[in-house]
Amino acid sequence: MPENYIPILLFAGLAFLIPVVTLWIAKLVRPAMRDVGHRLKPYECGIPPEGDARGRFGVRFYVIAILFVIFDVETIFLFPWAVQYDELGLFGLVEMLIFLGILLIGYFWLYKKGALDWV
Repeated sequence: MPENYIPILLFAGLAFLIPVVTLWIAKLVRPAMRDVGHRLKPYECGIPPEGDARGRFGVRFYVIAILFVIFDVETIFLFPWAVQYDELGLFGLVEMLIFLGILLIGYFWLYKKGALDWV
């Protein structure tokens, strides 16, 4: 029975050794890195950075991002409907119009609540 595990152990050993050996060879071959001067400065599209990278975002940004994801995922339901449009007929059209109506009601409700305002 233990002899059945030998190929698995060999595979696990190779899976461990290949990355370790590759990283060791890369360390031997690469030039020495010196972290001095301009190498320690952050790089932002070729211009000096405007501020700290750890700045805070407003809560509105996250609300807009979550709303985008929610409504984007819901509009994915339009693709299967478009593919099966001929087979669904009038029932599918009415069903999708109801679905889109619910989405529009959600958008208008969010607009009235002020969730889509940036300022």
